[in-house]
Amino acid sequence: MLEIEFEEPNIGICDCCGGIITKLIRYVYADNIAYAVYYASFTKGHGEKSVLGLISLGEWGTGDIPDCRTSFLFRLGVENGQYNVSILDGNESPWQHKMLGKILQREEALQHPWKEDVFHITDHIVNEDQEIIKYLKN
Repeated sequence: MLEIEFEEPNIGICDCCGGIITKLIRYVYADNIAYAVYYASFTKGHGEKSVLGLISLGEWGTGDIPDCRTSFLFRLGVENGQYNVSILDGNESPWQHKMLGKILQREEALQHPWKEDVFHITDHIVNEDQEIIKYLKN
């Protein structure tokens, strides 16, 4: 069973358009064990209403940065009333922390065995993360 720990959003002003930008950090647990972290950001007033996110999977709960930690960049939006998740190239990521592990390129990510875990987490995001739900539905 997955559980998401919700931190308070970080609100700021977008450099390119002056709109309100929301940045989120969320911690994901599987059966009470640290499982993943995700970052997400969105800006009210940008042309395309979508959320940019990054999910990092691997070993968590220690101060070490294991080599097996891997990250997936994604875009989340709504099309015809349905949520849509697209995997993006990792070099487009605004998050480049070493603690996130290797950020995969799109083709690598689509072949990676953890791809289904990423989609499982995004399913939880669109059902549980009220900041993202509220933004995409309004």
